[in-house]
Amino acid sequence: MTRAQVAILCGGLGTRLGAATASTPKPLLDVGGLPFLDHLLFEVARFGFRNVVLLAHFQHEAVERFARDSVASARFGLNLSVCVEPAAAGTGGALHHARDLLAERFVLLNGDTWLEVNYHALLALLDTTGAIAALGLRAVETSDRYDTVDLTENCITRFDRRGAGGPGLINGGVAACSRALLERLPAQGSLEALVWPQLASECHLAGLVTPGHFLDIGVPEALARAQTEIPARHRRGAVFLDRDGVLNVDHGYVGSVDRFEWIDGAREAVRMANEAGLYVFVVTNQAGVAKGHYGEAEVHTLHAHMQAELARAGAHVDAFRYSPYHADGIVPVYARDSNCRKPKPGMLLDLMRDWPVDPARSVLIGDKDSDLAAAAAAGVRGVKFTEGSLATLMSRALVSIGSNTGVI
Repeated sequence: MTRAQVAILCGGLGTRLGAATASTPKPLLDVGGLPFLDHLLFEVARFGFRNVVLLAHFQHEAVERFARDSVASARFGLNLSVCVEPAAAGTGGALHHARDLLAERFVLLNGDTWLEVNYHALLALLDTTGAIAALGLRAVETSDRYDTVDLTENCITRFDRRGAGGPGLINGGVAACSRALLERLPAQGSLEALVWPQLASECHLAGLVTPGHFLDIGVPEALARAQTEIPARHRRGAVFLDRDGVLNVDHGYVGSVDRFEWIDGAREAVRMANEAGLYVFVVTNQAGVAKGHYGEAEVHTLHAHMQAELARAGAHVDAFRYSPYHADGIVPVYARDSNCRKPKPGMLLDLMRDWPVDPARSVLIGDKDSDLAAAAAAGVRGVKFTEGSLATLMSRALVSIGSNTGVI
């Protein structure tokens, strides 16, 4: 399954921010030492998206410089491109101008809005509802600055520009879209004024409510809050998952897709951890490489298969780590002990160096004592999975560690 593309709207003027956006596009404003857009790219990249197009107009040269220098792009190896509107055409017009660059399915983000939402679940909603687009929604106490909606089950039945000021469901600035949307786009005009209301009236607009963190940096007080709130969102707890015997049935040296069989509730468990706002990592001993049963290429192929299957279930793994070593191996380059082979903690420590993990809000789920020993050595609590549904165990584990998003 090919991952969908991401498009980010970067062309707004940001007039409510005054001098701050006089010569700087809103998405490039400094937030915690990085352009706000780098924070958004980190989020979409950790969900596995690699193809991103930035839709620019105002000060587009600055957006193009950002695309060359982006920290998140360099970290994740993004294919980051810029599409420049020749004239300001609104959010709908920006998409219309970029229509030849957009994939069959894509995720559309406002470049000045942070909404923690499960992008894969939003894309899956297109399939389950048959909608042309699906919006990420957030309940707020004061809706006067935002577009509000009425939602019946998963169908948005009304989309209005700006709320009445009281509590309501608002458009969080994230949409999953199919290419059918492109047939509805004006050459000039906004999605919010022209396209979303029309789709809602035809029952072609779906909605997914998320309790995840929401922040629109379009006013000075929100931009000030973002300086601490957004960097803090990156420091999360993590769920470390052993693979064979936890995510899949351990048939012994599982190194190919045809021998891979999901454990009951495994995909649901990963999605639960995603939606709790936690990182999800797989940490697996793969002695089959050292013992000549399969190679590292086969490990990567199998993990790509897992990731594709998870995406179809509205879930994802942030990163995989595996140890191909074993002291009794027959392949010389792998025939040794290693600190990354459990019960040693190397894989967990490596992930905690590379990702902003909070160990106190993290857990490892494994089926062997060696898994739990690795967790203890890394300063992470361990939980043993023996039988039954992994989703059942995950629900208990999430309650025990809590989350930094308030989702649980």
